[in-house]
Amino acid sequence: QVQLVESGGGLVQAGGSLRLSCAASERTLSTYFMAWFRQAPGKEREFVAHISRNGNTYYAESVKGRFTISRDNAENTVYLQMNSLKPEDTADYYCAAGPTRFQYNYWGQGTQVTVAS
Repeated sequence: QVQLVESGGGLVQAGGSLRLSCAASERTLSTYFMAWFRQAPGKEREFVAHISRNGNTYYAESVKGRFTISRDNAENTVYLQMNSLKPEDTADYYCAAGPTRFQYNYWGQGTQVTVAS
């Protein structure tokens, strides 16, 4: 059972930056696809970015060029660097791990990001 714990959320002004972290309990994190999702109040959860075992990345169009996902397998941690934040980025952000880019079996509890205009 993989346990994921997100951190790094908070309140930031539009145009600012935040870096989210996702620490995993498993030392085998490197074997999983890792992803970030987000859910804004009253909206469906949506995909933000994923990173493969070998470091290939993929982003939602809404964050491409502003967000960067990365992983440090030695530290069992995945990051989401968020730059040029917009009010519409306000959401709870969740880290997920799974065997494929389409299947995520493990989820963190989420960290809240609020972008003030």
